[in-house]
Amino acid sequence: MVQMNLEFKEVTVKIVCYGPALSGKTTNLQVLHRMFDAHHRGRLMSLETQSDRTLFFDLLPLQYQTPTGLKVKLKLFTVPGQVLHNETRKAVLTGTDAILFVADSQRSQALSNSMSFKNLKENLRINGIDFEAMPIVIQFNKRDLDDIKPVEEIKADWGATRFPTFMSVAPQGQGVFECFETVTRLGFDFINRKYDFYKKFGFNLDNFLTSIKGDKINESMDFSRYLVTPGQGAGLNK
Repeated sequence: MVQMNLEFKEVTVKIVCYGPALSGKTTNLQVLHRMFDAHHRGRLMSLETQSDRTLFFDLLPLQYQTPTGLKVKLKLFTVPGQVLHNETRKAVLTGTDAILFVADSQRSQALSNSMSFKNLKENLRINGIDFEAMPIVIQFNKRDLDDIKPVEEIKADWGATRFPTFMSVAPQGQGVFECFETVTRLGFDFINRKYDFYKKFGFNLDNFLTSIKGDKINESMDFSRYLVTPGQGAGLNK
């Protein structure tokens, strides 16, 4: 749930990258951090173990201030993918406003993807968060590897769902910001429907995104190349 501190005119929105171990969650945040304007990005903090790239979470605060003085901070987290770290995953999901689910495109990882997505649903339920209302974007990463799930199969599996679905090669930055912008838009639109956020606080989502993109990101983005399916009713018009 969005955190609002009206006394200090601060709003914090939380996005969580979820998915199986080694699917590319940490790589997504590392790539985003490199691409963001240095004036808007905070310190990227990461804890690593021998068994996975992320033990607890990565934190990437982005701060933007509206002309009326409202400070908007966007925090991005990853969760550990290993089964044994489920308690940490539940804790990180607390208060989330939107989720990017990073799946591994390799056929050999299909079961891991499925188990992780079911785990996401269960942990949202335990946290008292409505899965059906939660904004979620799906990213099929590692499209540069062999024996991956074909695009047509992804369309068949996810085309009838509400989840916008993308392809990516995260280490090369391909499809990463397209996913980020989509999950950010869905998250803020969800908050706006609940709290009339845009009207009450004079927040402009396009201006917010423009302020942190910069020319480098704008020039590299290509929604038509990486978008597999826009999600039923998601309102994605890219």
